[in-house]
Amino acid sequence: MLDAATRIKIVDALEGVYRTRTPLPLLTKTYPGIEVEDAYRIQEAFVARQLAAGAKIKGYKVGLTSKPMQQMAGSTEPDFSAMTDDLFLPEDTPVPASRFFDPMIEIEIAFVMKHALKGPGILPVDVIRATDFVLPAIEIVDFRVARAPGMNLIDTVADLAACGAVVLGANPRRLDQIDVRSVHGAIIRNGAVEQEGLASAVLGNPVTSVAWLANKLGEFGVSFEPGHVILTGSFVRAIPVKQGDSVVCRFDQGFGDVLVSFD
Repeated sequence: MLDAATRIKIVDALEGVYRTRTPLPLLTKTYPGIEVEDAYRIQEAFVARQLAAGAKIKGYKVGLTSKPMQQMAGSTEPDFSAMTDDLFLPEDTPVPASRFFDPMIEIEIAFVMKHALKGPGILPVDVIRATDFVLPAIEIVDFRVARAPGMNLIDTVADLAACGAVVLGANPRRLDQIDVRSVHGAIIRNGAVEQEGLASAVLGNPVTSVAWLANKLGEFGVSFEPGHVILTGSFVRAIPVKQGDSVVCRFDQGFGDVLVSFD
């Protein structure tokens, strides 16, 4: 475990990345004694500073829910982070590539909550009852802690679970209208299909992902509130993007396309 002063030093360094435009080296290399609990406390302190500056919690994300993404991050379990309102970007609107450090695209299904939900003991059936509707979504993964060999769960957790931005589609579906497990999605970059797969890659069912997060956050006394957006995790491997790229995430079962481009 790290002491409180060291954790605050790391939070200061993460904030400094936005000024220097230089991501940090792996925290697990710089601080060999760092543990998962440290990482979540660092994340919590980072988010608390954003809230103090006027940001609001708009939802939460689950990351590393599929085997391809766990392999990419050197993890065997999911991670999570709060998402503030400044992370949400409008659909089909050019985004300055300079906003990001090392951006990658993930294709996800987002749940929008109708009722509050708090663990422990949350089951998939509770998630279904509490969900208003689901949306197609793009997560723009980004790294304030630079990707490097040896990166693991601790590095990503401290780094807001590597969340850079979220783009929500505007074509909602109710869970009783679709088989959410069998939703097919493809990432199309500059007209070429780069990745495709099924939502069942997310812990077997994105509903399970939401239940897992509700129970995990319950350990911290945190609940989902009505209107919160829950990102359930990518069901294919993330792809890198750069200035000039245009990306379409294409879903079936009536979800349609979600678009983002980088200027």
